[in-house]
Amino acid sequence: MSTVDYRAEARADKDAAAARRRQDAAVAEEIRAARQLAEDERAARLAAQQAADKARRKEEKAAWRREKLTPQNVYRTGTLGLVVASGLASLPAQVMHFVEISPMLLPLPLALEGAAWVMAAGVAFADARQLAARVRWMLRAFVVAAAGFAAWINYGYGSHLDGLTPAQQTTAGVGLAAVTLLGPLLFEIRQWVSTLAADEDETPDARARRRHARLRRRHHRAVARTAGRLLSAAPVDSLTEEDAWATAWEIEQGADEPGMTPDLVARRVTRTAAYQAAEHTTRNSKKKGWFGRKRSTPDLREASGPLPAPVEPESAEDAAPAAAPAVVEPVDRPTVVNLPKPVPVGFLKSTVALKPTRPARALAAESTRPARRVTHRVPDSARTRRPTRTLDQLLAEARTKTADWSTADLTAEAIRREVGTGAARARQIRDTLHAERSATATTTSGAA
Repeated sequence: MSTVDYRAEARADKDAAAARRRQDAAVAEEIRAARQLAEDERAARLAAQQAADKARRKEEKAAWRREKLTPQNVYRTGTLGLVVASGLASLPAQVMHFVEISPMLLPLPLALEGAAWVMAAGVAFADARQLAARVRWMLRAFVVAAAGFAAWINYGYGSHLDGLTPAQQTTAGVGLAAVTLLGPLLFEIRQWVSTLAADEDETPDARARRRHARLRRRHHRAVARTAGRLLSAAPVDSLTEEDAWATAWEIEQGADEPGMTPDLVARRVTRTAAYQAAEHTTRNSKKKGWFGRKRSTPDLREASGPLPAPVEPESAEDAAPAAAPAVVEPVDRPTVVNLPKPVPVGFLKSTVALKPTRPARALAAESTRPARRVTHRVPDSARTRRPTRTLDQLLAEARTKTADWSTADLTAEAIRREVGTGAARARQIRDTLHAERSATATTTSGAA
């Protein structure tokens, strides 16, 4: 039986206990480090959250300043503040004035100031709804009347205050009257500026369309009145403004192209004829040249030398009469078309009997020369006009050209451009084609 070494076992136990203590200490250190790391991360997250919240609050404050402290908001808010101050300054004087007369008159200043400000708010409402100008000016007249009466009351009250010198009384009266009128005046200016700013915020296209519509109504009042009547007579959304305007122009002016009038057509024809005549005259002058014209016979002799001496005939045969001179054919001249200007019928009747008849001019002999080629532009009045097509011909042509079109593409404007006709005929063709396609679709569905 071996002897047990108790000391070795004790040392082993002691070493094992130390190892366990070291292991426990390491585990505890790891736990402490993990807790410290977690706390540090939590503190970092809290700090980041606080920094983010601070930055967000700062950004919100800056955004609020950008949104609220703009010149527009400052102007609106400041104007309202001045208006309130004006009312607080003018209302007590009116109350004291009427109460001194009788306590029963206390509601009068409240009603007077209220009427002025309610009418001012009505002006703003009319501007927002874009009501008629007469409504706005009527409301403005009410504002001026109420504010003017209140200013007169305040001036009388301030100019009769006791315990003041005459100069001070006058100053008090003028000041109360001015502050009474200042509020409605500032509110009206604010509304005027807001309306102009709203108009400037429109898109350039909308602003140009509005300006064009205003100029169109002002320059062509009769056509605008007829177009308005056509729109009011037609069902809602069945007639566009442009179609109504084209139809009204054709009714008032007789032209299917908006903008053309009989006076403009006559002026164009006259100017074209005059221009062609002047162009032809200028071309002929350049061909002939300016030299050699309007010169006397001595000048011609000096320029071309002395004339040759006449040759005497040697015999009777030589003395025979010379051949007849060649006939000089007249030179064709351009025909200038002078269109007659419209003359009143009464003037024609009074001058026909007084105007002597002019003798007929002698016509040149017919020439055997071939006709000269036209060297200038033929005026519109001398051209062969295009034959007028009937409605059946236009329908046949439209059926051929729009066979592959969809029903949505069959509009009056598209048919007018494709076929080359007026707006009224284009609408008739459109309605006929729509009816034909509807009948065809109904027949096809019934057969199926």
